[in-house]
Amino acid sequence: MSTRRLALLTTCAAGCMALGSPVFAADLNGAWATDVSVCNKVFTKKGGAIAFAQDSDQFGGGFIVDGDKIRGQLQTCTIKTRKQDGNLIHFIAACANDIMASSVQFSAKLIDNNTISRTFPGMGDELDMKYARCPN
Repeated sequence: MSTRRLALLTTCAAGCMALGSPVFAADLNGAWATDVSVCNKVFTKKGGAIAFAQDSDQFGGGFIVDGDKIRGQLQTCTIKTRKQDGNLIHFIAACANDIMASSVQFSAKLIDNNTISRTFPGMGDELDMKYARCPN
């Protein structure tokens, strides 16, 4: 196993979930929507890859995780650092859209294998947003 892969697996290990089974940040790969019922309206598959469907923004938010890349409807981010703290994974990412680039700090609270809550440090609980993993 490469040193980079071992470091990634070590730093991305998540805390125990409600059932007591560990979840790893690598398990975040895939499509995530604000509600699993709109997955087929937010995402589509093109050539075997997950992409945003046309007019996906009309059906709620979502993002796609692919390794160290997170693609949103309007921007793409590259994860620079991850830090495990219980069932929270803290991220710092470099994000860019058509207009500008920025550094973004956020956290993901692992609720179970298919549910997370995205939080922004210092912004209060009112900005937390739950996401459900979309089926393949």
